[in-house]
Amino acid sequence: MAPPNPLRPGASSGILLGAVTLPGLAVSKLIQLSRALLVNEIGTKDFEFIRLQYWATSTSCLCVLVFLCFIFLHEFNNTKSVSFNSSWNTKFSISSVALFAALCCLSFAVKPSNGPYMALTLFWIVCHGLAAVKFIQHVLHTFPACASFGEALLVTAGFVVYFGDMFAFTIAKISNHLVSYGLYSITYGVQRSKISIIIQGMLLGLLLSGMLFKFIFKKWEFYMSSQKSEARGHHEPIRSVIFYGSLSFILLAVVPLWMQFVQDFPVHPFLWVLKFVFSEPHKRLSLCVYWVGVIFVSVLRFYNISKNSKIERILLRKYYHLVAVLMFVPALIFQPSFLNLAFGAALGVFLVLEIIRVWRIWPLGSIVHQFMSAFTDHRDSDLLIVSHFSLLLGCALPIWMSSEFNDRPLAPFAGILSLGIGDTMASMVGYKYGVLRWSKTGKKTIEGTAAGITSVLAACSALLPLLAATGPMFTQHWLSLLFAVTVSGLLEAYTAQLDNAFIPLVFYSLLCL
Repeated sequence: MAPPNPLRPGASSGILLGAVTLPGLAVSKLIQLSRALLVNEIGTKDFEFIRLQYWATSTSCLCVLVFLCFIFLHEFNNTKSVSFNSSWNTKFSISSVALFAALCCLSFAVKPSNGPYMALTLFWIVCHGLAAVKFIQHVLHTFPACASFGEALLVTAGFVVYFGDMFAFTIAKISNHLVSYGLYSITYGVQRSKISIIIQGMLLGLLLSGMLFKFIFKKWEFYMSSQKSEARGHHEPIRSVIFYGSLSFILLAVVPLWMQFVQDFPVHPFLWVLKFVFSEPHKRLSLCVYWVGVIFVSVLRFYNISKNSKIERILLRKYYHLVAVLMFVPALIFQPSFLNLAFGAALGVFLVLEIIRVWRIWPLGSIVHQFMSAFTDHRDSDLLIVSHFSLLLGCALPIWMSSEFNDRPLAPFAGILSLGIGDTMASMVGYKYGVLRWSKTGKKTIEGTAAGITSVLAACSALLPLLAATGPMFTQHWLSLLFAVTVSGLLEAYTAQLDNAFIPLVFYSLLCL
């Protein structure tokens, strides 16, 4: 049987954009850190860590491109389509995971600066590519017609590099704990902050909880299949108990153990979070109250409008981009560390709600699905709704990546400016006043693009003096700023991909150069 069409309807493949975005981001960080290295703002290990990340990212993208070329050539030369679920893929998956784990352990357990270390590190990087190939197969098979190849490639490479880094960091901690047994003590990467460890642990926990839920639920279904039909009357409540039980066990018991192993938390990580929030209670609790108020008013208002108004859904969604500006700009200026933690908490909530919606977990599954369906557009589907994830991550990633060294004051604002200001103004002006279209088949107009670029430049001119007044800052050359804003604006007009995912990363990369 031929596999379902993996491409999102109406979208181009996006392979080129997906293949260059993350390696380009890593190059920009290398250039930025090279400036810091010259003035002794960072150490050599920090620079070497980003260089390793660059090679891992590039290898992941390259291996996926080779795999896609193989698929296209195979389909061109044969009448039968390639199945993403063949026995060859299963063998490839098992061997890739085993090879990745073994080589990762070996490459970080031997003494650096010698031949075996360099060879094993090279193999470890190549294993990122093997894992990326397997993961994009899984994504395209599990969520058909939900993403283009470029979007799937961006998610795949980012996911593999992020969790590969977590795995290697854990191996490094294990080797450091086993020095007395004869293994070499090694240091991998840079020192993580407690907030980044909490976010990493939360994402790892959600991944493990899903796997545990599927395992337990399959065992339970196998047991119930042998029972009488009357005994299976409470299927959904029991399924719900299994899900929430798995989620609670992983997040409250397993994940905190990992956090305390890799990071020296003085107390339980969740108690540390509470202590962190209440360390500045007036500022941070006031910010939470402000966020809750803005979310409640905006969601209630726009949900009613979406049900009763004839306004196009894409314009209604742009109002949420403006809401993101209202929520995130004050916090980023005055409470950046707390905003980092809040982004992680919001991402965790979004992931849990999407899992509940996709798996129809009783009793919230149908309610969440009905509510989220009011905010979808042509880029979402009943199977997977990604727009709210892309908006959140588009605003959060530039801030997370700027949490260490950053000599470009506007770089953390890349997502907020490009999505909250530029993308919103381009859509609204283009919809109401646009006449000259970039292409005969597209909807994006020259007037909208010009409005988006102009609005971002105006926002930057207002933001730079405010940043200078609130603390020390480095210079941001106006010519480089104009180039970054123009290129990202033109890319938004050109691409048919999910721009919430690509534009902030491209804009951030250009700002860091």
